[in-house]
Amino acid sequence: MRKYPRLFVRSRLQQGEEIDFDESHSKYLTRVLRLQSGDGIAVFNGRDGEWQGKLVIDGRRCRLALSEKSRDQKQVPDLDLLFAPVKKTRTDFIVEKATELGIANMTPVITAFTQSARVRTDRLTHLAIEAAEQSERLDVPTIYESVALARIISGWDVNRTIYYCDEAGADATFADTLKTRPARPAAILIGPEGGFSESERQLLRQHSFIIPVSLGPRILRAETAVASALSIWQSILGDWSQTS
Repeated sequence: MRKYPRLFVRSRLQQGEEIDFDESHSKYLTRVLRLQSGDGIAVFNGRDGEWQGKLVIDGRRCRLALSEKSRDQKQVPDLDLLFAPVKKTRTDFIVEKATELGIANMTPVITAFTQSARVRTDRLTHLAIEAAEQSERLDVPTIYESVALARIISGWDVNRTIYYCDEAGADATFADTLKTRPARPAAILIGPEGGFSESERQLLRQHSFIIPVSLGPRILRAETAVASALSIWQSILGDWSQTS
């Protein structure tokens, strides 16, 4: 099957519909990709699957006449990421790779040692959209506004397990822990550079819905820990597993 450029849109997708691209999409299609009228485009909106159609260029604006559905909608596993923001480029890396690895939702968590408490979720959402377009995802993860660690724990749904990656603990490895746990709604918590404070570690370890785990014998940078933890979860309980 021929590979078409993919774009995330918010419009309804169904047979016979036409999508009017905004100025930014139109510039991207004509000036960056240098597409012409009649070229194929694939679009998705996170609800209606992936559709293909032919591009129509009308002056400076573009529209797409949908012709056929190429893939049915499929959601990623019900897994959230809670992460302490780090420096800008490394936070960008976390969002991009978490999107590619199939996270459903992301929440920046402010901790005692968090390097950057100011997070622009609109910019991170834009990065997630680009990563979804490139990785063949059919949806885009939701990125929530940042929240303090104690606040998010106090309001947490106890039916959703939090796997707390503790670089300072002597806990069972994440992989071994997952092999004994049922597949259920879950979240992975990754701390900042420097780890969690002692009071935060005590807070996290006093709740039964929070399971402390180890990511191995070495200290990992935050973005490495995110990629490692998501890969482990997806391979055992997620959509990398043949039994998922």
